[in-house]
Amino acid sequence: MEEFLGISVESLIFAAFNFLLIFILLIMTLSNRAKYKKLKARYDKFMNGLSDRNIEQLIDDCIEGVNIVNEKNRNIEMQINRIERNLLHCIQKIGVVRFNAFDNVGSDLSFSVALLDCNDNGIVLSGLYARDSSATYAKPVVSGRSVYPLSAEEIQAIDIARKTYREYPYTNNI
Repeated sequence: MEEFLGISVESLIFAAFNFLLIFILLIMTLSNRAKYKKLKARYDKFMNGLSDRNIEQLIDDCIEGVNIVNEKNRNIEMQINRIERNLLHCIQKIGVVRFNAFDNVGSDLSFSVALLDCNDNGIVLSGLYARDSSATYAKPVVSGRSVYPLSAEEIQAIDIARKTYREYPYTNNI
C-alpha cells in the first residue's frame, strides 16, 4: 500500500481507529463517573451519614422500628377500645327543665336534671324551691324509667336528654 509521510496508510487507519476508540471510551468513562456521583449522593443521603453501617443493617433497623410502631399502635387501639367501653357508662345525655313548683314563687327556680349514659341509665335530680324552703330529690333511672314515680318535669328532662344526644365519630384530628 501507499505511504503517507513515511507511515503506511494501514498504520494511519489503525491509529485513527484506536484514537476514535479511546475517545469513545473516554466519553463512556466520563458518563459513568457522572452516574456514579449521582448514585453515591443518593446512597449517602439514604445512609444519612452512617458510614460504619451497611444497607442490610439499616433495613433491619427500619424493620425493627416498624415493628415497634405496630406494637404501639396495637396497644393504643386496645386502650381506645377500653376507653370506648368505659364511656358507655359515663354521662352522655343531659336534659334540663326549669319550672315553677309553686304558684307563689316566680322565675322558674325549681328544676329537674336528667343525667344519662348511652343506655339511658343514670339519675334524675329535682330541686323544688319554695319561699321558705327548698328540697332536692334524686331518683335512679334504668333504661329511661325509674322505680320511683316521676313528675311531668322529670319525664320531660329525661325525654330532652334522650333527644339531644349526638354521637361523635372518632377522628384523629386531635
